[in-house]
Amino acid sequence: MGTLYMVATPIGNLEDITMRALQTLRDVEVIACEDTRHTQRLLIRFSIQKRLIACHAHNEEASAAGIIKLLGEGNSVAFVSDAGTPGISDPGARVVQAVRAAGFPVVPIPGVSAVATLVSVSGFTGKTFTFEGFLSPKSGRRKKRMEQLLERGEAFILYESPFRVVKLLKELAELAPDRRVLVGREMTKVYEEFYEGTASEVAANFSQRQSVKGEFAICISPQETGFGKLQEDS
Repeated sequence: MGTLYMVATPIGNLEDITMRALQTLRDVEVIACEDTRHTQRLLIRFSIQKRLIACHAHNEEASAAGIIKLLGEGNSVAFVSDAGTPGISDPGARVVQAVRAAGFPVVPIPGVSAVATLVSVSGFTGKTFTFEGFLSPKSGRRKKRMEQLLERGEAFILYESPFRVVKLLKELAELAPDRRVLVGREMTKVYEEFYEGTASEVAANFSQRQSVKGEFAICISPQETGFGKLQEDS
């Protein structure tokens, strides 16, 4: 019986891949990936040659059937997204559901996750936080959801593209101008940047930049007084 391995891959720096992940990629017969070209660069870096099949957000349900067929033939399959841990704001959840329902084992190969990476350097998440991922691209829905998250009294983590991040930060500043915010840009990569301040300060900084590039993760503190208040309450 074949096994499906959910393999976490680096979010930027290829040296962050685990030894177990590399061994798994070497051992399986097939690798299902979000973008075959992207994954091929990772495999070339570590001298791994494997059969690749595409499994992305637009074909995940159909690909699950193909993966189940491979597993039924006795093949082991590794599933990877473009970066980080599969199934976290990335394809993978539907494949896992289908494979498990078909009676095949699913094994996690843990590693890097952008949300965990940002939380580890934020200093103000407290005991609990909400991971929201990408908000709606529509302004009205996005602002309404942010209002709900701000009212929950706990830190929350967002992902955003460089095309909408300034709009998101401005909207956040309108809703909670004094809330502490940490922005992680291009984490683990050459141009990695962490910028912390109030929502107003962060929005102003990124609004004044001539260009905004990279992948963004944003951590919003539980209350306006931020880390100092957390220390007082502990």
